[in-house]
Amino acid sequence: MKSFASWCVRVYFEDTDSGGVVYHANYLKFMERGRTEWLRGIGLDQAELKLKDNIMFVVAKLDIQYKRPAKFNDELMVMTSLEKIGASTIFITQEILRDNYLISSARVEIACINSKLFKPQRIPKKIKQLLEKL
Repeated sequence: MKSFASWCVRVYFEDTDSGGVVYHANYLKFMERGRTEWLRGIGLDQAELKLKDNIMFVVAKLDIQYKRPAKFNDELMVMTSLEKIGASTIFITQEILRDNYLISSARVEIACINSKLFKPQRIPKKIKQLLEKL
């Protein structure tokens, strides 16, 4: 793994299901926010990339595993690690922890696409160089 970032999130009542645990789809939301904060932390603003460079990073594939339940009012840590950079894809590993216990983990394949055509494109050289430095 090349780079690493963490982002903290609190579980609210709206995040839980009728059993009082975090609804499975909400883990994806937590991970999405963690990836966005990771990109922002290295100086990449997704809105600006779309507006100025006509690119977007979108989830192409995601493999998620649920290990333990998270519950209302839990404080979770979303860990994001850059695993590998391809010509038009970025591979990221994410983990959600509560008190250093693994709650959920995922391997995420992110595709770079043209924001007007919605077709894959190479990661711009300046962005790839930035990611390779991490």
